[in-house]
Amino acid sequence: MNAAVKQDNDTALVDIETMRETAALLLGPDDGPDALPPVPTELDTLTTMLRGHLALLIPEVEAKAGRLPKDSVPRYTALACAGEARRKLGVGDGCTPAVRVAVARKFARSLNALCRHYERLDGQAPTGEQS
Repeated sequence: MNAAVKQDNDTALVDIETMRETAALLLGPDDGPDALPPVPTELDTLTTMLRGHLALLIPEVEAKAGRLPKDSVPRYTALACAGEARRKLGVGDGCTPAVRVAVARKFARSLNALCRHYERLDGQAPTGEQS
């Protein structure tokens, strides 16, 4: 099976590759602070996409983690990550360009972390990492 998880009707529910590609647009290859921010109109689009990806992925990670034993470390860390991402979604987009970029990058980092948890909970090694 590819990086997209399929529902019963064969429509893609979670597309990890697309989510990672979206996050990479804000973070660059090494998540360096010197990565250039996107232009304002592009930033608005990316922020909206990141919010949507997070809103989709948070309950998926929570559901997968919820199936693990209550004393499981992977369960605890995945649920903590999902909770942190959920809290970040409650934050506004920011009123200055610098704050808007910072908020979008926080969303991107949270999305990357959730993608890793999602893959680990499936027993897959995340892209570019070894278990």
